[in-house]
Parts: sequence; structure tokens; C-alpha cells
Amino acid sequence: MSKIRVPKPFSDLVNEFKNKNEPDVDHEFEEKKVVPSLSKYGATDRKGRYLHWDEFKWRVERGDDELVAWVATKINRKARAKYLQQLQADKESCFSYNIPDSLHARLHSIDKMIAKGQEIRDGNNFISSSDKQHYFVKSLMLEEAITSSQLEGASTTREVAQEMLKKSLAPKDKSQQMIFNNYQLMKKAIERRDEELSIEFILELHSIATYKAIDNAAISGQFRQDNNIIVTDLYGENVFYPPESQTIQSRLKHLCNFANQEHSQGSDFIHPIIKAIILHFMIAYIHPFGDGNGRTARAIFYWSILRSNDYWLFEYVSISKFIKEKRGAYDKAFIYTETDDFDLTYFIYNQVETIEKAIKSLYEYIDRKRDEFNQFMDWVNRSPLAKALNRGHLEILKEAVKSPGQEFTAKQVAIDFGVTENTARKYLVDLADRDLLVIAQAKRGKARIYIAPANLKARLEL
Repeated sequence: MSKIRVPKPFSDLVNEFKNKNEPDVDHEFEEKKVVPSLSKYGATDRKGRYLHWDEFKWRVERGDDELVAWVATKINRKARAKYLQQLQADKESCFSYNIPDSLHARLHSIDKMIAKGQEIRDGNNFISSSDKQHYFVKSLMLEEAITSSQLEGASTTREVAQEMLKKSLAPKDKSQQMIFNNYQLMKKAIERRDEELSIEFILELHSIATYKAIDNAAISGQFRQDNNIIVTDLYGENVFYPPESQTIQSRLKHLCNFANQEHSQGSDFIHPIIKAIILHFMIAYIHPFGDGNGRTARAIFYWSILRSNDYWLFEYVSISKFIKEKRGAYDKAFIYTETDDFDLTYFIYNQVETIEKAIKSLYEYIDRKRDEFNQFMDWVNRSPLAKALNRGHLEILKEAVKSPGQEFTAKQVAIDFGVTENTARKYLVDLADRDLLVIAQAKRGKARIYIAPANLKARLEL
């Protein structure tokens, strides 16, 4: 990441242009230069981008004074800003944010996608209630657990991590432990979504996130006690010094009050997605722990957004995958907010874009699953073999067709489909007897494994 050009605080810029104690300063500056620029340089540029000075200074129109243009932009932003007095930044400033038209349009787009999900679910074309836990375990929360851990340095391969979670295996190293912890963390955040946020709950989430997987001599479930901590970027550059440790309790108390406050109507309205993003940012900013702040922050994002029944779809949406894909932009969004009068709008734009991508990815996933299901059901409707099988057999076959070479065990199938191990074993034996699965001996222990053959589709004549 290249060095970011930091703007001067707005108050300093104004003082430079309008210091009435200095007679040699042109006091008509604002009238002659800034005022005409107010209509030209709004809160966003003409493409709807909310630019930080780091990018803004290169996009000023030829012939215009870049500082005048920046002051005009800042005036327009401050005129429409919403100030969050509960969320203090330094001794004299609080955090604020804007919702320009381009951001409002993106929020509207997300809300429409959420509504589409409701229509799909109500039309029984989404995930059936009997499949919900299976879907939850094997797909999106699993993805969130893995990529959220990778953001914090976990190095286990995706295949190994998936096998560990799907088969409920014990973690073998710190990276696997991080992923296992994150999976438990996400489940806890969802289970407790109807409870209020408290300091005790934040500590509990951190304890789950960092169990046997914590660095910096930090202690799981405990706040940092000193200020010997610096946040660095991907290239090891020092980019942020968190607030003093003595302020952590007070800051988190105010943050919990903000999180639990009703913001659903009137002048106090805050869009639920905006609120969840703010909580995400604030945990990372306050940096209450020596390690594990990012994992805890993302869990609290999910806790917050899922408190609203209107946003149930987020239970199936993984944001960390897309944060990881553009980690540099994610880090920059933090820095932009921290270096420009604590304007949260930069981070909000970044996360709204991430959320859009994540929801679109979910619908792509649903479309693929629907196509696979329709193909499979066509076979079921015309196959004499399928009529001799029950739902349990068909569920296993559906997975086997999708993933040739996949291994099945009675224990895994029992967990995935909510049946006893004896029932699961019977399903697997029946399919093996019909030459639809291949039996092999596990490398360790006496358990048998059942493997989906590479030519299963041909055997089924799909």
C-alpha cells in the first residue's frame, strides 16, 4: 500500500483561509473562490464517488485550485453529516457520516435483494426448513469462518478446514483452531441476536474467537492493559495507534448504548446496515484487545444486522470472503476515516460494496443449487432406481453427484442430516450395495468411509 496523503483537519484549512487576526489575508477568499465551488464540488464527484483527499487531489478539474475544491467538498459534506455524539473519537471530536445519493442508491439495491430473498423463501424455492441446518453447516457460515480467520493470518488450506468442520474433527494447529473458533463465534452471534450488546457479551465473543489462538501476549476474554500496540497494514507499515487503554471501558459502554438504542424511525433513524457497519468499525477502532479485534468486530456486525427480522438473509451471507479479496481497500477505508475528521462514510461505502457482492454471490449460489436440484429431480422422476430409495438416500446421492470423490462417514451423515448414526450407516450401506458408493477403510481406526465414484452420473444416467 502506497503512503496515503492525509488532509489537514477542516478547522485548520478554514483558519488558513480566514484568519481575521492577520490583515494581510484576503478575507474575500470564501466569497470569491469557495462559494462558487460549492455547486461544482459536492459531497461526491460526478460519478458518485466519496473521495478522500488521497484520491481527490488528483481528480480536481484542470484550472481549479485543489484546496478550494476540497474546502467546498468538505462544506457540503458537513452540511449534511449526521454526528454520533455517543461515539467519541478524540477529546474534541465525535464520529459522523453522510448518506449521499450514490450510497442511498446502493442501500436501496441491497434492500431490494433482501426482498427478493423473502419472495424466494415464501415461494418455497429457497431452502426448505429440513435443509436449513445442512445448508448452514456446509456452506456460507463455513465460508465466513474460514475467510475471517485467513484475514487474521490463518494458513490452513480451505480443503483441510472444510474437512475439519464438516467432520467435526479436533483442530490440529493454531490456524485450524482459529477457524474452529470462528465457526463457534458466528453461531454464538446468531444465537444471541435477540440479546442486548454488553461489555460482558463482547468479552465472551472475544474469548470464543481467541481460544488457544491468540498473539501479542494478549489474554483471551480480557481487555488490553497498556498502549503498546500499533496496527499495521499488509506491508507492515504503522497505520494506526488505538485509543488509550484507560478509555476502553468507557468507550465500549457508550458503544453498547448506541448498539441497543432504537434507531428505527424519526430523526434518530439509522439504516440497520449502516448501524451494523458502524459497530464493525468502532470495535476495530477502539481496539479493546491485544489480538482478535477483527474477528470480534465482524461477529458483532452479524449480531447487529440479524437483530432485524427484515435482514434474516445475512445468516447466509459471508462478507469476509470479499473483504479478503480486496484487503487493501478495506484497510484504506479504515485509514481514510481516521485521517479525515473521523468521517465514517469512507468505511460505510467500502462495506456496502462488500455486502452487495456477498449477496449477489449468495444468489449465484442459490441459482447453481436450483439447477443442480432440478437436474437431480429430473432423474428422480424418470428413474426406477430413485423410486426404490427414500429421502435420506437421495440427499446423500445429491451430494455425491455434486462432488465426485467426496468421502462420507456414518458420523458425518448423521450430523448433516439430523439422523442417528445407525440410520446414516444403513443409508450408506444400501447405496454401496447398489454400486453407487465405493467402500474403503479409514486410514485411522476401524471406521468405514464411503466414496462418491467419479462416474456416478453415468451410473445414474443423469
